[in-house]
Amino acid sequence: MSYIVSTKHKLIYSIMFVIFLMFAYVQLNDPDPVIWFSMYLMVAVFFGFSNFLRVPKVLLYAAISGLLVFSLFHLGYFLDWLMSDDKSELFGKMVYEKPYIEGAREFLGLIIAIGALLYLLRTKKP
Repeated sequence: MSYIVSTKHKLIYSIMFVIFLMFAYVQLNDPDPVIWFSMYLMVAVFFGFSNFLRVPKVLLYAAISGLLVFSLFHLGYFLDWLMSDDKSELFGKMVYEKPYIEGAREFLGLIIAIGALLYLLRTKKP
C-alpha cells in the first residue's frame, strides 16, 4: 500500500516544516533551550515526515496530549497577561518583574504547536 500526499498538502506540510524549524532555531538562545527546541523540532519532524511517510495517529495524539498538559502549566501566566493593562508588553522586551510575559509567550507557542498538530491529524488519511 503506497502513501500518497496531495500536492497541496505537500506544500503546506513543507511550509509548516520550515516554520517550526525556524521556531526551534530561535529557541536556542532561550534560558531553557532543550525543552523548547525539542518541542518545536518534534512538530517540524512530524510535518517533514508526513510528506513521505504515514505518521501514526497515536504519535500525533500523544504529542498533542503532552503539549496540552505542558500548556496547562503556562495557562496562569497567560491569564495574568490577559488581565494586564498593557497588552503590547507581549511583543516587547522581557521584563523580569513581569514573568507572565514570557509565560504567556510560551503558552501561545504551545497553542500554535497544538493547532498545527491538530491540522496534521485532521488531514491524515486512515
